[in-house]
Amino acid sequence: MEQQIKSPKKKVEPIIPPKEHVYLDGPKSRGYELEFAWRVFWEFIMGFRNLHFVGPCITVFGSARFKEDNKYYECAREFGKRIAGLGFTTLTGGGPGIMEAANRGAYENDGLSIGCNIQLPFEQVGNKYVHKSLTFEHFFIRKTLLIKYSYAFIIMPGGFGTMDEFFETLTLIQTKTITTFPIVIFGKEYYKELMEAMEDMALKGTISKEDMNLVLLTDDVNEAMDHIRKYITTNYKVRPRKRLWWLLEKR
Repeated sequence: MEQQIKSPKKKVEPIIPPKEHVYLDGPKSRGYELEFAWRVFWEFIMGFRNLHFVGPCITVFGSARFKEDNKYYECAREFGKRIAGLGFTTLTGGGPGIMEAANRGAYENDGLSIGCNIQLPFEQVGNKYVHKSLTFEHFFIRKTLLIKYSYAFIIMPGGFGTMDEFFETLTLIQTKTITTFPIVIFGKEYYKELMEAMEDMALKGTISKEDMNLVLLTDDVNEAMDHIRKYITTNYKVRPRKRLWWLLEKR
């Protein structure tokens, strides 16, 4: 498994117009709907162009609100370091908190660090520990790209956004819409009630008991990375992307 990492080169590239808050407000004119569809298409294309050559990734999800002195910030930073050591790119939502920490761990340890940011009225300011940063208007496009390029997912403590990302990823794996990549839930104390709720789902038959095996709950960075490493090396061989430039992809 090889990945070429060029010298760090900060690149921040906004790819969308100012955010609108009306596209879910019901039927619009046909012209508006066509324009919206085109903007979604173009945002996807720009994302594909910029992320095509970033290499195999591991995505770290987590709260934007944790500060540098938080224990989970330090754990996320260690994850970024370990991901870099494994030869993978660290991919996050590009914001502060857990995202900054994971990007920072990779950035400071010669790993490739990528952020997929989102336009929000608060909280989501891009962090400085990335080699490439993209900013998206729509959550569903951003989530698709955070999942599309990854071979594993680490779920750190977080809020609504983290839960949204976790359950969408888990649902895609459960329904075999994407390959069964490993999911690590980090933080036994934080996620105790969530895991109990999932076990209750299995007990009541709304999910299969086997679905509980799709995630690893741990407080140990070593256990988490060993789980990811064993799964990937056993099941997949990462090959470099062919240099086809038909979308003028960017390295």
